[in-house]
Amino acid sequence: MSTVQASLRNRAPTARCLVMGVVNVTPDSFSDGGLWLDPAAAVAHGLRLVADGADLVDVGGESTRPGADRVTLDEELRRVLPVVGELAAAGVAVSVDTMRARVAEAALAAGACLVNDVSGGLADPDMAGVVAAAGVPFVVMHWRGHSAVMDGLAEYQDVVADVRRELADRLAALVGAGIAEEQLVVDPGLGFAKTAAHNWELLAGLDDLTGLGRPVLLGASRKRFLGSLLAGPDGTPVPTGERDAATAATTVVAATAGVWCVRVHDVKASADAVRVAAAVRAAARRDAAAGAAAGTAAGTAAGAA
Repeated sequence: MSTVQASLRNRAPTARCLVMGVVNVTPDSFSDGGLWLDPAAAVAHGLRLVADGADLVDVGGESTRPGADRVTLDEELRRVLPVVGELAAAGVAVSVDTMRARVAEAALAAGACLVNDVSGGLADPDMAGVVAAAGVPFVVMHWRGHSAVMDGLAEYQDVVADVRRELADRLAALVGAGIAEEQLVVDPGLGFAKTAAHNWELLAGLDDLTGLGRPVLLGASRKRFLGSLLAGPDGTPVPTGERDAATAATTVVAATAGVWCVRVHDVKASADAVRVAAAVRAAARRDAAAGAAAGTAAGTAAGAA
């Protein structure tokens, strides 16, 4: 078992923000659809992500881009299981990105060590039982509906407060269904029933989400709101492949806010970014400790005088 796998299974705290690399075994994902549809290509890509610094590799066989239709259970299993199995056999910490309990169960049997469900268990009532029985970490994303309808569900009074409340309700429901609280990781679901403005507000409000008391996973990588931010004079969003520098900037924001893990397509830049953020935070802690020690020494000296 790798160090990361042991950390995940024991839910041990991490010294820095983790980096989850994305392997979409799909023909229609918004960024890299079709690139890794062949299992051998997907495995090779996953291994490259690890070489670039990924702590985990997230394997998914169903696109959740806006407007995407669902694939059949059999097709999702066909796409995902060979890739999960080969990466796990190579010692990679594998997450399975699925909304289906049967896919999660089969992937865990093949060696996955985490379930990443963009519906937070809402899409399949059997998911909670599978996760509870397996005892693995479970990513609970904020979700209001499937990709085909989610853009019409982006209405909030206060997006940070509403997302926090809905995630808290979902956590309580999952604990009530038998999942240990220590297994749960939350994800604000950037881009899922969210406008660009909502995404920016959630990034600004990450402290409120970490205040839920559970680790936070953030997936901002290459998403529409970054493409719109970087649009040229004619207003055309930049292509997905030109959004990696902006993605790395969101990684710095996340790591500084104490986010547990970022999910990204381009691993190298984010792997470097989380290490820089960790070094700055470590220096800040050393300065604070030195200041506290100096204050204590001064107080002792004054008392002695």
